[in-house]
Amino acid sequence: MQSGSRKWWILSVTSLGSLLSALNFSTLIIALPDLITGLQSSLLQAMWIMLAYMVAQTVIVLMAGSLADRFGRKRLYIWGMVLFTVVSFASGFAENAPLLIIMRILQGIGGAMVMANSTAIVADAFPKEELGRALGINIMVVAVGQIIGPVLGGWLTTEYGWEWTFWFNVPFGVISVLWGLWAMGMKDEKTKGQTKKLDTVGILTYMFSVTGLLLALTWGPIQTWNSPVVWISLAVFVVCFPIFIRVEKRHPAAILHLPLFANRIFSLGIFSATLNAIARMAVMFMLIFFFQGAQSYDALEAGILTIPLAAGMLVFSPVAGWLGDRFGETTPASIGLFVSMWGLIGLAVDTDIHTPYWHLALWMTLISIGSGLFNSPNSSSVMNTAGPKYRGEASGIRSLTTNLGMMLSIAFSMPIVTHSIPRDMMLAIFSGTQVGMTGSESSLGGFIHGLQSVFWFMAALMLLATILSVLRFGGKRRAADHQTASVGKG
Repeated sequence: MQSGSRKWWILSVTSLGSLLSALNFSTLIIALPDLITGLQSSLLQAMWIMLAYMVAQTVIVLMAGSLADRFGRKRLYIWGMVLFTVVSFASGFAENAPLLIIMRILQGIGGAMVMANSTAIVADAFPKEELGRALGINIMVVAVGQIIGPVLGGWLTTEYGWEWTFWFNVPFGVISVLWGLWAMGMKDEKTKGQTKKLDTVGILTYMFSVTGLLLALTWGPIQTWNSPVVWISLAVFVVCFPIFIRVEKRHPAAILHLPLFANRIFSLGIFSATLNAIARMAVMFMLIFFFQGAQSYDALEAGILTIPLAAGMLVFSPVAGWLGDRFGETTPASIGLFVSMWGLIGLAVDTDIHTPYWHLALWMTLISIGSGLFNSPNSSSVMNTAGPKYRGEASGIRSLTTNLGMMLSIAFSMPIVTHSIPRDMMLAIFSGTQVGMTGSESSLGGFIHGLQSVFWFMAALMLLATILSVLRFGGKRRAADHQTASVGKG
């Protein structure tokens, strides 16, 4: 635990990393039309340029968190930021889409090393009675990135070209590395188990199984579910995942400490966060389709119009963290999910081609307020429950399930949209190369109905998430390593 002002300097390091991560996603969406023209890429290639980062981050993030518990969280965080910065610089020089996709994969690996350890480093630095407030500030910074990202991406692309959506990361990355070295260094406290044999089989089966699942979830909705790629990927997942779980049950230094899930507070917190991620990403995807397709706004305007999805987080995340520290994390987290559910119900009932924007902004703000109330106390609850020894792994699990939820939202939402409009039109609308549905007015009614169906489905998921979150009442938190270890015996 850090004393005095040092812990706040450490928080500033992880907050800068969170800001870069949020900007990295929101600026690139706005730059896709210019990127397609500049690289002469196809729409499918452009979608993979966007998704490759998220897929790579999801595959690596659990392994990064577990290895950080073994080799040092701060060390992996710094090296992850170095990799992210170097690859960002190189990405701006990419001459074709396949090369940029490879760069995005490498950038995602660096991002995973940063994100997997960010929450754990903050949890190490702050006492548990201040952790919620600290994580709330981290999440508030993410909201800032989501708000300024569309504007920044539009300005950089218009004035300087798509390359600058990558190059602007470089000076901030350099500052983050130097700031991190000064504020927290690269030395970590030793934890037991660091000298045990590396879980090689677990790492390999994990990477194969998760890569297979994510490839199927992204290839299917964007291209076709009948593709051999989808079936082969699912087969790899079905074969490798049970082997991975079997190995993890027996290995003395498993990358996934399964006994963590035996604790009700931890497991229900993780499942609630996954459902929240599914719903939140689906809302963003669907509203971008709505603004660009049904209402004919361009990509920059659509990005700006979705700002209310982050505005509530900006205000309520630190407040919720403070409430969680003072009165317990379960109540504000559960209320947040319930509030988000009503925002989704509002969108399901009220979204139509003639709906005034202020109505949509109201429902989006309600969803973002709910996310702000949920995220920081829920994250604090998960990290405090894991205890110091498994914080890196718990942070990796949290990031993994959140990213997986975002991928699942694409798999759930895209088929509903493509059922009402042609696939090529869907990709063109989302990439920003087409606005409006000229020549397809007959499908507009079906598109709106599909949109409403997605919102109803996500509202049901939020109700389930609320129930799971409430069920944490009465669960026992493990605040020490020996308590965590005792659960895993047998």
